[in-house]
Amino acid sequence: MVDVFSGRLLVDKDGRSVDPEEALQNKVVGLYFSAAWCAPCLDFTPLLCDFYTELREETEPPVPFEVVFISSDHSAEEMAGYMHAMHGGWLALPYHDPYKHDLKKKYNITAIPKLVIVKQTGEVITDKGRKQIRDKGLSCFRDWLEGADIFQNFSS
Repeated sequence: MVDVFSGRLLVDKDGRSVDPEEALQNKVVGLYFSAAWCAPCLDFTPLLCDFYTELREETEPPVPFEVVFISSDHSAEEMAGYMHAMHGGWLALPYHDPYKHDLKKKYNITAIPKLVIVKQTGEVITDKGRKQIRDKGLSCFRDWLEGADIFQNFSS
């Protein structure tokens, strides 16, 4: 994941810069391609928010999962409003960062919302994160974790 966002900064809900290397290290990452103007996005975002909150805030220790929002909003203001109104405490690629176009191309994003679950290397675990959360709820995270190879260094 560090490779994917190398040399870039992410932002939190309040617009503060976050170092992706620190924030995403040893985590399964969901790249969330979405926008405030998109009705299916507005339908799915609360589900993702609940999923994220349960994994990150209601589990001890917090589960190694992070979401990075890649906006298709029409303006920085629209993106900020959407993040404040509906998003969990996750991170985002800044609105004006042109890298979002590269990410959409790399992960073959042709429609939104799309939740692509990736390993630390940026390799895709599944591009059906949205469907899996809807169908399986929290149990899908276990499958993602197995596919992520995060804890392979701890096994003997």
